[in-house]
Amino acid sequence: MLSRKIRWPGYLVCAVVGCAAVWGLLTMAKPVDEVVLTLGESYEQVRQQSRSTLPPVEPDAFWAGYINRPAKFRFADSRYQFVTPAAKFLTVGYDERGNVLSVTLSPQVETLPLDQAMAVMLDLQDQLQRHGWHPIRPRHYPPISNTPAMIESIRRGDDPQTFWQAAGKYQVALDIRRFVHEDRPKDERYLITLQLSGPPLMEDYPKDN
Repeated sequence: MLSRKIRWPGYLVCAVVGCAAVWGLLTMAKPVDEVVLTLGESYEQVRQQSRSTLPPVEPDAFWAGYINRPAKFRFADSRYQFVTPAAKFLTVGYDERGNVLSVTLSPQVETLPLDQAMAVMLDLQDQLQRHGWHPIRPRHYPPISNTPAMIESIRRGDDPQTFWQAAGKYQVALDIRRFVHEDRPKDERYLITLQLSGPPLMEDYPKDN
């Protein structure tokens, strides 16, 4: 009888650990949320083709849907596509007819150390360049680069921006800025913002190239 009493706690621990392991595997196997769209398509169609927490459309209103669970963003244009890491903040703007106008997001689930934020930024710019986007007004808004001068500018709080366009159809604005936690003023953390929109686009003056 004593041996049974001793073994029961062990069995219980094994059962709890086993359940936790199964739950962990199920969580890992669960697909990550992803918002998939192109500009101009129906917001409700976006909700149907995406795995996300985007809410239903507000009829007859210029409005935006916000996610409340992290999701990747995939711009599904056949020529100019790109995909971001999971974002905690992502909003899809639409017009009074319920058609998508814009997307604004921070492609991260938390503020990041500068090296990690730069890795995300450089990957996004690399995707844009590989899929036919080009930077505009690069003299005034150069692409974000991992150079000492650019790093110093970011750390100084200059909040550098860069603008990219694709065939006069789309524009992406990217910026990276330092985020200061009130309780950790010396902890360097950074936030990226990506804004995708259609016409009217920023004019690209030759003298700015």
